[in-house]
Amino acid sequence: MNEEVEERSKGTPKPDMVMRKFPSRAFTITALLTCGLAQPVSAEIYWFTDENGIAHFSNVPTDERYVPFTADGSADPGKAKGAPRNRWSEAPVKVQYGAIIEEVARMYALESALIHAVVVTESAYNPNAVSKKGAAGLMQLMPGTAQRYGVTDRFDPAQNLHAGARYLRDLLKMFGGNVSLALAAYNAGENNVIKYGHRIPPFQETRNYVPRVLDMYRRYQVSM
Repeated sequence: MNEEVEERSKGTPKPDMVMRKFPSRAFTITALLTCGLAQPVSAEIYWFTDENGIAHFSNVPTDERYVPFTADGSADPGKAKGAPRNRWSEAPVKVQYGAIIEEVARMYALESALIHAVVVTESAYNPNAVSKKGAAGLMQLMPGTAQRYGVTDRFDPAQNLHAGARYLRDLLKMFGGNVSLALAAYNAGENNVIKYGHRIPPFQETRNYVPRVLDMYRRYQVSM
C-alpha cells in the first residue's frame, strides 16, 4: 500500500476484435473465464483498467496501457516491496497464512481470494517486508493507517491482516463496492480517488497496481 502517493499529491479472438469493455468486478473476471477467455488461444489477449475502473480487453493493443492478460497464471504477480522472490516462495506461506486469512475474511465480509491477492502483490507473504516509503508487513500498512486501526506492531501478521482487511472493507463501502476503485485507494489513498472524480488516479504505479491485484484475485478465485 502506498499512501505516500496521496501525501505527495474466449475462444480464439477474431482478428477484428479490437476492444471489449467490462466493469472490473470479481464476477466479470469469472465470466471471462466461463466464456473461455482463459483457454489457450492463438492470439494473445491484452488488457488494462482505465480511470473509470473499466477493464479493457483486446487482441490489438493500440493503447500503451495494455499489458498481457495472464490467464494461464504463468506471469510473475509483480515485484513485492521488500520481498526478494528467491527467498520467499508463495505456496508454503500461502498455506501458512491461509487459516487466519479465512478467519479475517469471514469477520469483515470479504473474499479470502481478494485478501490473498492484496497480500501477494504487496509483500509476497513476507511479514517482515518494508517498502522504501515506510509501508510494512503482509498488507504493507503505512504508519498512519496502522494507527487508525489500532495496530501496535505492523510486523505482527494477525494485527496487520486485521487492519488491512478492515481498511479494504471500508474502502469498498466508500466506493460502492467497486473493487478497482477500492484497490486504487488502497494504493494511492482514498482522497486521491475522490480528487480525480472517483476514478483511478493518473499515477503509473496505481495504474499498474490495480490490474495486477485483479489478476491475482481472479487466479485465487479459480484455485479456491
